[in-house]
Amino acid sequence: MKKKILFVINTMGQGGAEMALLELLSRIDPEKYEISLLVLLGQGELIDRLPPHVRLLNKKYDNTSVLTAEGRKHLRKHMLRILLGRGALFRAFPYLVKQSFLMMKKGRLLADKLLWRAAAIGAPSVREHFDMAVAYLEGGSAYYVADFVDADVKAGFIHIDYVKAGYTRSLDRDCYTKFQKVFCVSHEVREVFESVYPEAACGVMHNLVSQDKIREMAREQGGFGDDYQGVRILTVGRLNVQKAFEVSIGAMKLLKEEGIRARWYVLGEGDEREHLEAYIREQGLEEDFLLPGTVTNPYPYFIQADLYVHATRYEGKSIAIQEAQTLGCAVLVSDCSGNREQVEDGVDGLLCEFTEASVKEGILKLLREPGLRERLKAGAAEKKLENEEEMKMEIDKLLSLMGGVQER
Repeated sequence: MKKKILFVINTMGQGGAEMALLELLSRIDPEKYEISLLVLLGQGELIDRLPPHVRLLNKKYDNTSVLTAEGRKHLRKHMLRILLGRGALFRAFPYLVKQSFLMMKKGRLLADKLLWRAAAIGAPSVREHFDMAVAYLEGGSAYYVADFVDADVKAGFIHIDYVKAGYTRSLDRDCYTKFQKVFCVSHEVREVFESVYPEAACGVMHNLVSQDKIREMAREQGGFGDDYQGVRILTVGRLNVQKAFEVSIGAMKLLKEEGIRARWYVLGEGDEREHLEAYIREQGLEEDFLLPGTVTNPYPYFIQADLYVHATRYEGKSIAIQEAQTLGCAVLVSDCSGNREQVEDGVDGLLCEFTEASVKEGILKLLREPGLRERLKAGAAEKKLENEEEMKMEIDKLLSLMGGVQER
């Protein structure tokens, strides 16, 4: 009989973890495993890319983006229904009060983190037994798998710097002690997580990325639609606090003040859009720092850009950086957890401090030293993220929890 595996994720909006999950699901043998997916909040455009052998358990699903204004409006309405369903808000009320108080004592109230507990309580019930259940993201999916799924084996994934993202054992109610294994997407992510959960059975399982698919999609039509003739700088990422695009906007202003003719494009959506648009106007950069939104296929933009810049507060392991390297971009990244594990400074990219001045100087260095820029592009293009054998070994780390592996 086939082993039954359930994957749970918060949403299926366009993001790195969601893309990595799709790649993982596509590589699990459907002849040996019956794969099911539950999307906790039942929304996200990437569901259209779900492999045909994966069974979607959501009875109702909305494939609008969770990042656009319209999508966030729909998500808020759905979240309200969840909070009122199954007595979720009432059941979570003491927890919400306690965690709000603890957050306010630290001066950092994170509403999204608070509501994941209620979302897990109010999510659809799955009345099946599974050989393994996998929480593929932190927060809601982890709480749901820990408390509401019947499975012989439970596993979780950590995609971010657990501490900087604002998670705590109290917030999680020690949910990760209920998992037989916790997989972190990088060694730095593991170190941080283990500092909070030293007793957890922890390992590293890298995000799966198909470089062949990326290169194939980069050859499709698309990319920049304007007729701009200057330097194009590209960043791909959600418009949220973690990405801290205020620093990039400040760096763009410094470049402009030095007379550099460049245009910076950020492909992504998020709840910081209005704030960032106001800041761009305040800096007088309406024609220089653009927020085109999300696109179905960003890869033509990578190969058409002169530079790829990824200046963020923290990361787990950025798939956008891996994509940029795969497509041979000249890459500049901030020296933070996650990023520094992906870029060998001076070989396949450059590291810089996370300040406006440092990001500006890194960009100027790449623009003024074409020889260095070409060496970095060549080093990035030659970088092999994983070969087929390594990808199978990564998947086996998960399947081996049930005593199973895939044939070589």
